[in-house]
Amino acid sequence: MGRAFLGEFEQRVMLAILRCDGNAHPIDIRREVARASGHEPSRGAFYTTLDRLEAKGLVRWTSKPGPAGRDGLPQRTFAVTPDGLRALRASRKALLALWTGLDKILAES
Repeated sequence: MGRAFLGEFEQRVMLAILRCDGNAHPIDIRREVARASGHEPSRGAFYTTLDRLEAKGLVRWTSKPGPAGRDGLPQRTFAVTPDGLRALRASRKALLALWTGLDKILAES
């Protein structure tokens, strides 16, 4: 995989997947993004981002049998891949380097 640039929303989605701790169903991921950001992402933007992250090889999904309430319909569960973890680490490192030394400028008055 080449170097992957992560947008802010892609980072949020990937971090939410990690927070779901192995039980990352789309509804749970979207709920975690909304909880952490205070903003409910649109379904279109959310699912487009999941598809894009999968195409980049940064997340993968598996299918599990669904509960009886879903008539047994399968559910997708997402996980961040090793390449995804590397991309998150690189993005975090770059952002922290940019933030360094700006505390005084960015401090609230």
